Amino acid sequence: MSELCLTILCPSAVEEKLLDLLLLSPSVAVFTSASTAAHGLATGSLSQTEQVLGRAFAIQVQVVIPDAERQALLGRLQAQFAGAGLRYWITPVVEIGEIT
Repeated sequence: MSELCLTILCPSAVEEKLLDLLLLSPSVAVFTSASTAAHGLATGSLSQTEQVLGRAFAIQVQVVIPDAERQALLGRLQAQFAGAGLRYWITPVVEIGEIT
C-alpha cells in the first residue's frame, strides 16, 4: 500500500479544531505540527505585521496517510474548514519505518 504525506498550512485560529479532526480520524496514524512562516500568500489575507515582514504566521501539519484514504480525508477537511484559509499539498512517501 502506498503512503502519502499531506502537508497542511493552517491559520493558528483553527489549529485546535484541525488537530482534533486528525486525532479522531481512523486513517491517520502519525502526524506532526509546528509553527512556521508561510511565504507567497495573497497579501489581502495577511495582517499588517505579516505584510511588513513578508510572511504569514501559520501552523504546518504533516500527516502520513494511505493513498486510498486521501479523498475521504480531503473531503472531511473541505466540509469542516471551507473558507478557513487552509492550504495543502501531497507528496509520496518513499519509505517509512521506525529505528529500534
